[in-house]
Amino acid sequence: MEAERLVGVSRRALAQSRGTPDIIAEAWQAQALAQAIGSRLAAEGPKELRGEARGLSEIGGRSGGALDHPAARAGVARAAQLSELAEPRATLTGLGTLLGEVGMALVGVACETDEQGLYWQCMEAIDAADESMDRVHGMLRRLDEQDRERQQDLERGRGRDGPYGAHGPYGAIGGPAGTTAAGRSRAGLRE
Repeated sequence: MEAERLVGVSRRALAQSRGTPDIIAEAWQAQALAQAIGSRLAAEGPKELRGEARGLSEIGGRSGGALDHPAARAGVARAAQLSELAEPRATLTGLGTLLGEVGMALVGVACETDEQGLYWQCMEAIDAADESMDRVHGMLRRLDEQDRERQQDLERGRGRDGPYGAHGPYGAIGGPAGTTAAGRSRAGLRE
């Protein structure tokens, strides 16, 4: 399944969670998805994202054990369905939103529980979600910087070559009209 779609499925599942066990399960699923997306970007993503992506993958891997849930113990992660990451920016934006929602849901669980073990599991998972979100935002900033640099390069090129670029308003027509095929034949030039 495409990464952006998988993030959407995870967000809907979290929104539909009823009670602590469901929220814990979806928090674990979100961290597993963060790990999978980080791994995919580290291996195949834009070069400028690979360091942060590796960090995201490592955080997701460490934090998966913070939550004690049957899905976590069984290793049944929705992230295993990840088959493609077509649009890094959209995927990272959605993942950042998901991680923020997970953090808020875990705060609610931590505030409602009287069980010390669950409280501390939530605190560790909140920290992991926050750290993952920082990595995601770092990658989004890198993509924004890259876009700005490309735009500046483009504008510098236009400034040097005039408002129409290197080839002028009519495309790649070189020299006087006599250099077209018809003009060369009229002028008696061979091709």
